[in-house]
Amino acid sequence: MLPSGSRMRRGEEFADAVRKGGRAGRPTLVAHFRVREQTDEPPLVGFVVSRAVGGSVVRNRVKRQLRHLVRDRLDRLPRGSLLVVRANPPAASAQNERLAAELDSALDRLLRRRESPETRMDGRR
Repeated sequence: MLPSGSRMRRGEEFADAVRKGGRAGRPTLVAHFRVREQTDEPPLVGFVVSRAVGGSVVRNRVKRQLRHLVRDRLDRLPRGSLLVVRANPPAASAQNERLAAELDSALDRLLRRRESPETRMDGRR
């Protein structure tokens, strides 16, 4: 289970991440990521699983899978960040390994995007 202090609950936080943050789309999910300025709060994570994914049983199963996957990746997120993971319809039939790989790919892209050329360790720009 995702720690209580890391769960996004307010609509303004969801809107902030989706409207002002970066976006990385994959076939089974879309991740929206934003780092809030001047805050030292733990990262907050929210999930959006619409009816397009399936019935309530399927939606809740997908949401549980995503929560479990994000819990293991919380340490990668900087303090003060907002992450919204939106499931696409193919997530309903995706294996856990595929969801994990696509979540990792989306997070890699979003976290790499926020690195400035001066702070990159590998010298790339």
